[in-house]
Amino acid sequence: PKSQTLPIARAKPLSLTRPSTVKPLVITATAATAPVEAAETADLEKFVKSRLPGGFAAQTVIGTGRRKCAIARVVLQEGTGKFIINYRDAKEYLQGNPLWLQYVKTPLATLGYETNYDVFVKAHGGGLSGQAQAISLGVARALLKVSASHRAPLKQEGLLTRDSRVVERKKPGLKKARKAPQFSKR
Repeated sequence: PKSQTLPIARAKPLSLTRPSTVKPLVITATAATAPVEAAETADLEKFVKSRLPGGFAAQTVIGTGRRKCAIARVVLQEGTGKFIINYRDAKEYLQGNPLWLQYVKTPLATLGYETNYDVFVKAHGGGLSGQAQAISLGVARALLKVSASHRAPLKQEGLLTRDSRVVERKKPGLKKARKAPQFSKR
């Protein structure tokens, strides 16, 4: 067997030296947004503490909502329709998700009180979806303390029912709660 070679013609000779003109890399960055957000959060915290003397527990119109592992303590006060969750604006806290924002505002919208009450929330546990649904139940329960006549419209919309579905526990010998390992005949 003969070895075959193909001739390769190069237009330019190959050089392994660096080019003489290297432009320096210049990076400029500004960090003006972080202090602004911190100041905004501090202002909201001051606002909440000025509106709720004695903290959440000392308030009269309060509702607790739960969903999955999330728990939300909700305080209603007459105001302009502000929604503050964990000392942050609701839109910012719920990452602008329209579905979660809708969950949160549904009880007030059902009764036509979107601009009549300020809502202050402390939520923890679970994820943002569970927290949004917990807030919805908390707001509905707080509205019941405002007036017992709110029960019928809220109940009709299903806003007073605690959704009891939680994640099922994993069992030994299974991959998840019910998923079994792959069957092998031999």
